[in-house]
Amino acid sequence: MMTIGTLYGLGVGPGDPELITVKAFRKLQECPVIAYPKKLKGSKSYAHRIVEVYINTAEKEMLGLVFPMTKDEDTLRIEWGRSVDAIYRYLVQGKDVAFVTEGDPMLFSTFIHIMNLMKSKFPEVPIETVAGISSFNGAANRLGIPLADGDECVAMIPATENMEEMRKVIESHHSIVFIKVAKVIDDMLNLLEEMNLLERTHVVTKVTSDEEVIWNVHDLRGAELNYLSCMVVRK
Repeated sequence: MMTIGTLYGLGVGPGDPELITVKAFRKLQECPVIAYPKKLKGSKSYAHRIVEVYINTAEKEMLGLVFPMTKDEDTLRIEWGRSVDAIYRYLVQGKDVAFVTEGDPMLFSTFIHIMNLMKSKFPEVPIETVAGISSFNGAANRLGIPLADGDECVAMIPATENMEEMRKVIESHHSIVFIKVAKVIDDMLNLLEEMNLLERTHVVTKVTSDEEVIWNVHDLRGAELNYLSCMVVRK
């Protein structure tokens, strides 16, 4: 009977390599194949850079997978299918594959799409995930801002262009962490200023990594923020 390898989704934290779990570290050592998102230009992905201090790439089979930044469903279906097929070729050899993703594999993660498509195409594949520290946890700790205490409410949502929805979220929670904020940073700053919350707003890019930037909110208007930026509002 053919042995199928296990696909592991490893959360490797927000940026600091020391913020991966002991279990994720162990799986990195045990799995012969390390899959990771690869940029088209060939530069290392964020997750790859986090884990490279823990693995000897000469002893592993490194599987770089390109995930196009497009909303075209046909293109996405083709490319996601190729990635799942590439992983499956190792799994049917009985090899375990560790797919590394920044943050947590079950929260706004590339691995979610891999997992769902794998379940659909190859339901016989065992899949396990290892929880990771997310950027909103990293941001709260780096900034020294408690997100919730007692009966307080906290929200973690993607920032969108719908400022009325953003206003409602802010009004109904004590703390809010906005991810994907780069594309609407000016609108968010205007809204928070209008709500008299600008001085209670903090923005950090690539939190806990060696490229971390903690911004002065008054320097942010018109800034071109990296995608890996989050905003913490503590009312």
